[in-house]
Amino acid sequence: MVYLQQKHVLITGASYGIGAATARAFGRRGAHVALLARTQTALEDVARDIRAAGGAASVYPVDLTDAQAVNAVAQRVMADLGPPDILLSNAGAGRWLFIEETTPEEAVAMMAMPYFAAFFITRAFLPAMRARNRGCLAYVNSPASLVAWPGAATYTAARWALRGFVEALRAEVYGTGLRVTAIIPGLVATTYFEHNPGVLDRVPGLARRLLRPLTAEQAADAIVRGIAHGEREIVLPRMLRLLYAAHAVAPGLVRWLTIRTGARRPSGA
Repeated sequence: MVYLQQKHVLITGASYGIGAATARAFGRRGAHVALLARTQTALEDVARDIRAAGGAASVYPVDLTDAQAVNAVAQRVMADLGPPDILLSNAGAGRWLFIEETTPEEAVAMMAMPYFAAFFITRAFLPAMRARNRGCLAYVNSPASLVAWPGAATYTAARWALRGFVEALRAEVYGTGLRVTAIIPGLVATTYFEHNPGVLDRVPGLARRLLRPLTAEQAADAIVRGIAHGEREIVLPRMLRLLYAAHAVAPGLVRWLTIRTGARRPSGA
């Protein structure tokens, strides 16, 4: 088990939703949390919450899709706090759209976050973490990284790219003191759905029937607990773990049910 007191935890996408809730949860457990995202005012709000609860937090506004900006902020973090003990890549974006609804520009933006954001932040800190030969690299992904459903083509492609990156990273750090953790939350009630109206209508009926929505705080507690216990994969809620197990045994059946209960193209499309 990893004890979090005075550990340095770096979280991307820390201004809202799962990232902000997880930052607060780490802060309550005694970690010093480095908060990264674009919007400084939102990060300052999260940092104030952490400090008010007795924790420690530092704010680093950055565009995580800009490789040079990420390298620059990494140098600042290293100078201030040293290498992270836990790096949590949580930044993600992207609407659920059919291919013909997706512009080329939006497709590029969806690949930039989460995949390139995860690559840039990992590349910036990995050498220092490897030199110290300890730490955890954790990545928040989506159920779309395992099973595709209709109406979210480019979103799914970006999540599969992130999944491939996590598996390749595991292979590259095998035999070192570094751990790699994949985090797959199901439906989590965050502002993502407010900022992307219509997304909930495209959740496959199979998921709507079986997965109860979690709060960001419930997801955060499970993430912190799983990382502290060294879990390789954190899948929540429990029913999603069962669906993953079913996919391992009968992938064709799960794919068929997901597609059959998935979204249909808007009329006229």
